Amino acid sequence: MKLVRDIKLGDPSPNKQNFIGLKLNLLCCRYWLLDLWDCHDMVFPFWRLYWNKNEGGELIHQNKVYTMTPNYIYIIPPFTSFSSRFTKNHMYNEGIHVSGKHLTTNYNEKDYVDKHLFHFFVHFNLGVPFDNVYPGVFKIELTDYLRDRLLYLTERLKVENSDFKLTFNMKLQAFIKESLTNIGPELWKAINIDERVLKVIRYIEINIDKKLSNPKIAEIANMAPNSFARLFKEEMNITIQNFIQNRKIAKACDLFEQTNDSIEEVSFKLGFSDRYHFSRVFKTVIGLTPATYRSGRYT
Repeated sequence: MKLVRDIKLGDPSPNKQNFIGLKLNLLCCRYWLLDLWDCHDMVFPFWRLYWNKNEGGELIHQNKVYTMTPNYIYIIPPFTSFSSRFTKNHMYNEGIHVSGKHLTTNYNEKDYVDKHLFHFFVHFNLGVPFDNVYPGVFKIELTDYLRDRLLYLTERLKVENSDFKLTFNMKLQAFIKESLTNIGPELWKAINIDERVLKVIRYIEINIDKKLSNPKIAEIANMAPNSFARLFKEEMNITIQNFIQNRKIAKACDLFEQTNDSIEEVSFKLGFSDRYHFSRVFKTVIGLTPATYRSGRYT
């Protein structure tokens, strides 16, 4: 047998193909029985996907109320400020108040459907530049494929809630990706940003632990600082320093969820002058203190 060495990647065609890299990183996936879901002005640095099996849930974004129904899933990009509530048990008008428990096979759903919310949610990231799309709430109508996947995922979550098998992981990722394809141009416009801006975004991701000044960043793009600042704002709909701030806090959330680092250690790793400066910025971006976020008292 002769080993073929002169065909790159095993492709015999001379036509070059360009593929978009999508780095889906799953953070959590749960199916809960909620009796309280009064959460106000939440902002988190990751994508959220919600589906309620029964009615009673609402999402609010920029004074628009989305009445959640079982025929739709709802996708919320990172850094979107929104609120939620369970209308059958609405008690608070500010703060984050959640009460519920993991649904298992021990529960007969028919016994809880009138006074509780059957709530499926996934938190995930997609990587640069897809974690920088414009804020909003995307309402996606369920197709037969998505409905079948939801049935499988929720039933499996009743049985297994921590160590997932390969099949579950692959079906969950397929479900998320299929859901995202229904968003439309709002998602895909992120890949068409100016190459100079994309180059800087990549530089920021690699050097997120450093203090990054406008002159240094403009140098990466080979532009004058003021000119690049205007270009960045036009392309990303956010100032360069606010973007850097958001990315640092997003990285902080990753560290809180994946390591046992203290707040001081995370602050140091991300180039903040001290814990107090870090905590002020974290509270400004997320709406929670680092300590509250680490405790997981939100959903």
